[in-house]
Amino acid sequence: MKGRRYITIFCLIGFWSTSNAQENGVDALPDISYELVEDRMSCLQKELPLVFNEKVFSFIDYFTVRNREYTKGVLSRTNFYFPIFEKELAERGMPDELKYLAIIESGLNPNAVSRVGAGGLWQFMPATGQHYKLDQSWYIDERMNPWESTAAAVRYLGVLYSMFDDWELALAAYNTGPGNVRKAIRRSGYKKSFWDVYNYLPRETRSYVPQLVAMIYVVNYAEEHNLVDLDSDQQYLMAYDTVHVSDYVHLETFATQASMCLDELLRLNPQVIRGAIPEGTKNYPLKVPVDLVDSIRLHKVALLDTASKVGRKELEYMARNTPGSTYGRERQVYRVRSGDVLGSIAERYHVRVSDIKRWNNLNSNMIRVGQRLNIYVMPYYNQSTKDAYAAQPTSTPSTEQKTVPGGKYHLVQSGDSLWSISKQYDDLSIEKLKKLNNLTTSSIKPGQKLLINM
Repeated sequence: MKGRRYITIFCLIGFWSTSNAQENGVDALPDISYELVEDRMSCLQKELPLVFNEKVFSFIDYFTVRNREYTKGVLSRTNFYFPIFEKELAERGMPDELKYLAIIESGLNPNAVSRVGAGGLWQFMPATGQHYKLDQSWYIDERMNPWESTAAAVRYLGVLYSMFDDWELALAAYNTGPGNVRKAIRRSGYKKSFWDVYNYLPRETRSYVPQLVAMIYVVNYAEEHNLVDLDSDQQYLMAYDTVHVSDYVHLETFATQASMCLDELLRLNPQVIRGAIPEGTKNYPLKVPVDLVDSIRLHKVALLDTASKVGRKELEYMARNTPGSTYGRERQVYRVRSGDVLGSIAERYHVRVSDIKRWNNLNSNMIRVGQRLNIYVMPYYNQSTKDAYAAQPTSTPSTEQKTVPGGKYHLVQSGDSLWSISKQYDDLSIEKLKKLNNLTTSSIKPGQKLLINM
């Protein structure tokens, strides 16, 4: 009992000294001792173990002193995102403190993408996102959806906890994967706590849990460190509702017609990564500011009609020609045979080597016999697929040849090369193709017309 009374008094003293500094308009850094932080941490202890040590203290110093502007930016977004996290965690009976994990993962930036391709608030890798039903296309990436990705992250954390029966190890596994955590446990002699296997974990993962503990402290004691910026906090206090839209919708046009700030619409729908909802979409839940929802529903037909007419062809063309895009393409699985290289496979399917590497998460050109590769090809032109070809550029490149009466032409598609084109026609060599079109190099571009026969 005496210890608890001492803690309470100590916490109040720390709060009073900082509040007094704020009242006097002093934006100075409070003099915070290791002992004071240790005492405050004990006030925060709930379900998640909050081990405090020098490593945690150094991260607290980083967030409160050395990188204060970053921390202020994060704090300005907590009022919007934390309720989303808290609701999902509460519904699944999981520790509320897990909500701070999104700060360590993404800094509460829903459009954050790491150097290895992890995306969103919870930094899902593409394959893990797909496993948890987070759809990813050229237009929409549900890893960036705060609501959908949070539900997926909470489910994944629950799975990891069931593996290790320890929240700290589950968090380490979220960062480095369960396989690396199991390896660390084996190498430690089958010890089963984070700090016991600490030295056997990857370097990045060793810092992961201490950063989380430090951030829990920082958010809860932000005022004591003069980190609260009330002005920046207000822009994220946004009430919202949902309207359902179908088919192609250009968000900027929709926002303008609805007298809405485009930034607000994008902040509520960060998963719409190309500024438009694609054609063929059915009843997509678009979030809008609550004060405009009645007007939007009243004029919905007119708003959507206008927003369906802007930028469609340009975006379709970009989608089809963006490196690694699968938009409008059909998936085929190719099994690597003896003698295959990525270049020959790319030429066979009229795609780029870089595309195959993106589609299959390859870091090099090395492939092995029997390996299965996902290849996305444009469908053949017919009545049911012609719309996929509709968005060709309205003007052709300057290298396009003039039409020759009676001549036969090939329209260059994404992934075409002179070699692949020459193989599609009888008695056509690369040399002949270059001569017919007055080409001095082998460089060609999508949309270019090449004369293949006089």
